[in-house]
Amino acid sequence: MANSTHTYSPDERNSSILININGELIPREKATVSVFDSGFILGDGIWEGLRVHQGTIPFLSQHLKRLWEGAKALDLDMGISRDALADRLFQTLIANNMRDHVHIRLMVTRGIKSTPYQDPAVTISGPTIVIIPEYKAPDPSLNDRGLRLYTVYTRRGYADVQDPRINSHSKLNCIFGCIQAAKAGYDEALMLDPHGHVATCNSTHFFIVREGEVWTSSGDYCLDGITRRNVINVCKANGIPVFEKNFSLMQVYGADEAFVTGTFAGLTPVFEVDGRSLTHTQRGPMVDRLQALYRALVETESGRPQNASV
Repeated sequence: MANSTHTYSPDERNSSILININGELIPREKATVSVFDSGFILGDGIWEGLRVHQGTIPFLSQHLKRLWEGAKALDLDMGISRDALADRLFQTLIANNMRDHVHIRLMVTRGIKSTPYQDPAVTISGPTIVIIPEYKAPDPSLNDRGLRLYTVYTRRGYADVQDPRINSHSKLNCIFGCIQAAKAGYDEALMLDPHGHVATCNSTHFFIVREGEVWTSSGDYCLDGITRRNVINVCKANGIPVFEKNFSLMQVYGADEAFVTGTFAGLTPVFEVDGRSLTHTQRGPMVDRLQALYRALVETESGRPQNASV
């Protein structure tokens, strides 16, 4: 992709990071998991993306709550308490002397299998828990360039096929969307739900602004993103009309502003969808306001005691 919300500049410090695998700190070049691991064989696992800000992990309790809900849905025994996993996260940061501009990928799989087969009964170990911290700062130029989105054929499906609310390792539909958008020369995929309403993007959540109102999808066909939910709550707390509702591509094309949200980059403006330029082809007033309010929320959250309780 030319741009994306995950665009970043390589950082040479990442070559010497320690990765935490099941509580053991291992140099990056030696960090491996078994070829019999459930995550490798089947994508049987769940994950969270976390940001580090001034030595803290904002919204940690929300992320761990979602992780535990996903594990329960998959009937996956985490084998560790939330507080113990939070401690492991911070110990990994301390070991790497990391305090800021860090992104963490926390991954949990069902564990090692005796043979390559889907039945959880052939799992012969506890879960595999991997913590990968990396120095990653979002590309600041995206705030001025904005994103270009492309509506793809891959849909977000029904919960009885694969519930999109579970942040699982099985992301093939998102990968298909990502590939199609990239092949078309765009930055990220805009994905529809089975009824043709706008659902979400392949790696972020999508919002539009129309006549002072902030709209995002109903949430029925997308992950309830932590940043998505925090932005909705920020709008409510500051008297900004916000709606989780069904809307069409026609309403997207006629929007005043648009933006996407995600843990990595926060709020990123969107200037073009399917070749249509939005009303604001520079950051509009609502995006500017919400970026400032979200930054303030992160600062407030970072000043609170860090724990895993909900």
